[in-house]
Amino acid sequence: DPAGAAALFANRARAVRSGDEAAFLATAASAPAAFRDAQARMYGNLRRLPLKSWEERVVAPHTVDDETGATIVRTEVRYRLRGFDRGDVVRTRYLALAPRSGTWTIVGDGSSHGLEDDPAVWDGGRLAVAQGRASLVVGDAGGLEEIAGRLDAAVPVVTGVVGSGWARRVVALVPADAGLASALAGPGQSLHGIAALATVTPAAAGARGEDRVIVSPGTFGRLNELGRDVVLTHELTHVATGGARDRTTPLWLIEGFADYVGYLRTRVGVRAAAGELRREVAAGRVPSRLPSADAFSGGSERLSQAYQEAWLACRMVADRYGEATLVRLYRTAGRVPEAAALREVLGLTRERFTALWRDYLKRELT
Repeated sequence: DPAGAAALFANRARAVRSGDEAAFLATAASAPAAFRDAQARMYGNLRRLPLKSWEERVVAPHTVDDETGATIVRTEVRYRLRGFDRGDVVRTRYLALAPRSGTWTIVGDGSSHGLEDDPAVWDGGRLAVAQGRASLVVGDAGGLEEIAGRLDAAVPVVTGVVGSGWARRVVALVPADAGLASALAGPGQSLHGIAALATVTPAAAGARGEDRVIVSPGTFGRLNELGRDVVLTHELTHVATGGARDRTTPLWLIEGFADYVGYLRTRVGVRAAAGELRREVAAGRVPSRLPSADAFSGGSERLSQAYQEAWLACRMVADRYGEATLVRLYRTAGRVPEAAALREVLGLTRERFTALWRDYLKRELT
């Protein structure tokens, strides 16, 4: 009965919009107590979000539970955050529906059949929201106001380098649970040892998805004041340049450019900021080539050095040719292969660029 299921979900969306908790929970009145409690937490979190829209729709029946007779359906949850999202964020969820007293009701989820929902920020603890001039920070961890303030301060820094042709606003998610933070970052991602990560939300077919910065509060909280500013400015640069969507620009340039912007307004010296790489160079171990994409994976033994190498490559371009040329190199590398971008913008082969970079490392770090 598609029409009956649609009516059920329309009632839920109406209850979220109007603030009618009783009506929302009535759609799952026959479910087990633990599921109803989870639905109550979900409703409370949804009401704390600045939602422009929120709805559920049945995509397809998945299976029938032979034990209960309920139909497990795959649903799409679509929502937008007011003032920030231009399109729908889409999440897949599995719900068990059964007829009761002539209407459909929710009697559980798909977990008993091994079906996993896409993660959502409202799945964690009690949400809080901090809204700045250009930022919206959502989570169940502490420090949201601080993160919003730092992101607000980073927006003009990023805009000063990349220009005003981006949204100049950002949503950050700060779940207290490290597992949820990694899940929100996307399939295969891990925030283990990483303070923050820019990502793109799932979207409807053909849509671009919405940018998010996921903050891992445990790791972020261990950073000093400078580190927090650099990390958030770095991730905001990815938002401004589409770094999380980019499958063309070499990763050393994506990450190095973001670090270049992140360190731009700081007074930290090169040797202090690149301490791990400095020790290697001082010992005569100068890298022979620019870092590969694998060097930036969470399990890389030289992860810090990879970021430092990439940052100094971009810093060298800005020092030698000017910041505007660095920006042009970044944009050109997004449409042509790396070697062609280096020739077109700098007039250099990749081998010559690498040689100049190695000399720059020795000069700056020894």
